[in-house]
Parts: sequence; C-alpha cells; structure tokens
Amino acid sequence: MDFDLTDDQRAFQSTARAFAHDEMMPHAKDWDEGEIFPVAALRKAAELGFGGIYVKDDVGGSALTRLDAAIIFEELAQGCTSTAAYISIHNMAAWMIDAFGNDDQRRRFLPKLCTMEHFASYCLTEPGAGSDAASLATKARRDGDTYVLDGAKAFISGGGRSDIYVVMARTGEGGPRGISCIVVENGTPGLSFGAQEKKLGWKSQPTAMVMFENCRVPVANRIGAEGQGFKIAMAGLDGGRLNIGACSLGGAQFCLDRTIDYMKERKQFGTRLADFQALQFRVADYATELDAARLLLHRAAHAVTNGECHGTRLAAQAKRLATDVGFEVVNGCLQLHGGYGYLRDHPIERVLRDVRVHQILEGTNEVMRLIVSRAMLAN
Repeated sequence: MDFDLTDDQRAFQSTARAFAHDEMMPHAKDWDEGEIFPVAALRKAAELGFGGIYVKDDVGGSALTRLDAAIIFEELAQGCTSTAAYISIHNMAAWMIDAFGNDDQRRRFLPKLCTMEHFASYCLTEPGAGSDAASLATKARRDGDTYVLDGAKAFISGGGRSDIYVVMARTGEGGPRGISCIVVENGTPGLSFGAQEKKLGWKSQPTAMVMFENCRVPVANRIGAEGQGFKIAMAGLDGGRLNIGACSLGGAQFCLDRTIDYMKERKQFGTRLADFQALQFRVADYATELDAARLLLHRAAHAVTNGECHGTRLAAQAKRLATDVGFEVVNGCLQLHGGYGYLRDHPIERVLRDVRVHQILEGTNEVMRLIVSRAMLAN
C-alpha cells in the first residue's frame, strides 16, 4: 500500500484547488442566492479536463481513474459544493456512454460532453420509483427503428437545461432485467420538463421533472443491449457515489479549515475558543473522522477502477460514511460559529444546505446499508 499521491495526482489536485479558489469560491454565494447555473465556469472546468474525467481520451476525455476523480471532486467542492456535484453527475452520464456505448455513439455524443458544450443528465428516479429503482414505470415501446417513450423522471439535475438525457426505461418484463438505457436528446418531440424545483440547497444546478409523451427516439440511441439498462445505471452509480462522497469531504474540509481560523480569533470569557479543551477535542474528532472517511473513499475508488469483486460494496460503504461524516462535520462547524454560522453572510450555512442532500441521492444511506449487509450475508 502506498498512501502518497503520485506526482500526476498532486498536479490534478493543485489544478482543481486553484480553479475552485479562483473561479468558483468568489461566485458561489451569488450562484446560490440567484439560483444561477454557471455555464461559463463549467466550461472553464471542462477546459482543464473536468468534463470527462474518466472518459477515454480518443473522444476528448481525460482517461483518469476513480481515485483521480475523487481527489479532483474534493477540491472542487471546496469552491462550490453544489456546482461540483453537478459536474459529478455530468461525468457519470458521460462515462456510461463511454463504457457501454458503441463507437458511433461515443463519437456522436462524447466530444461535446467532454468540452461541456453539451450538458448531460442522469434519469433513473421517478415519482413512484425512488429507492426501489427497479420498479420504474417509464416505458419505451419498440416501433420499427424507434422507441416510443412515455413516462416521467423526477428530481433530475440539469432538467430543462441539459442537452443529453441518459434515460432508464422499461423495454421488457417487470424488474431490473426489463430496463434499457436510452439517450434522449433535447429538442426531441414529446420531451418536456416540469417547473424548476425549489430546493433547500444545490441551487446552482437546475432540477426539474423530465417528461416523455409519445417521444420517439432512434433505436441507435440505445446504450448497450436491451435489458442491460439497470446494470448500466448501477455501474454508473458506483462512481457517482464515490464522487458525491468526495464532494461531502470537500465541503466539510472547507468548513473545518474556516472554523479553525475562527476559533483562533474569536474570544469568549476572555479566552480564545481555540484554548477551550472541549472545543479542541471536537475539532480533533472532526479531523479524525474526515481522514478515516477519506481513506475508505480512496480505497473504494481503487477497487471500482480495478473491477474488484467487492467494489460496489466498498463504494456503498464509502458513500455512506463520507456523506454522514461530511454533514456532521459541517453541522458541528456551524455550531462552533454560533449565531454567525447561521447567517447567510457566512458560507457554512450554504455548505450545510448543499451537503444534506448527499445522504439522499445516488442511493439513500439506508440503501447503502442494505447493499453492504446483503453483500456480507450472501451465501
């Protein structure tokens, strides 16, 4: 085991850190308050290779590993957790096309996704199918050389703004084996969107219902074979869980660093907060928990990259731990700031709102426990 980052990884980390500091951090408050989708900043991120982090380089991707991505997303999340999370979702959708699409599909869709000239959304969740994703009801009926889609997807990041929607739809029997993966391009007749959702956090990325009504899509847009869609969706989520865990760690590290600085300056009862032993113990625990979660996340990223048999379980463990720890640390940092932490003039309340949803999406943390326990108790 080698716990040191490689020279290349240190370079990615430094590049992402500088981008987060210069291009995201100064604008994050305005993006949040104005519910602004920062297209220009996203495309600048893509110029650094962050639009297709683990997409192959023959179509413009960076061809990096899941560990490289985790390092990058932790840094980006310190600039703006919400925007970093959207970049993660975009990367997940692009990777699914890269990993399971044919050469024509890869060359049609991925170059513009890697530059973020086009944006991508991942469409699995439905109004009646959340944690029980295999029960999804959106149908794709074969009609010659097209599929006719009818149904709706809920809570879709990029909904109404993305150019590419990677959709899981039912082409066959009930359950996971009847689901296929189909790319629906924006502007396709029969594709429409609900109103933008009003959310607690993640305000720099649009979120809306995506609806299909007699929506005709070429069979040539199906990714993989019929019935392979659920497998593709779950493979995408292994990486998405790692990324969202990294975003939680980044948001929490940002808050902890600011809190330590605050504790060195703030005085009560004539004493710096940094000199109260009870508070010293709290930040010591926060640092320890973040390091532990980071190590598990990096271990899981290595397993997913190398196709280890326990990769899915480790990704679930890492996502559960990193997102729970991330929220707890941010919440604790807000408490240590007292009333100032609750004000919108300070960034911690924004990070708190952004990281809270990480315990819900990419599979709730209750479902993560289900994945882990099933793997442990199998056979």
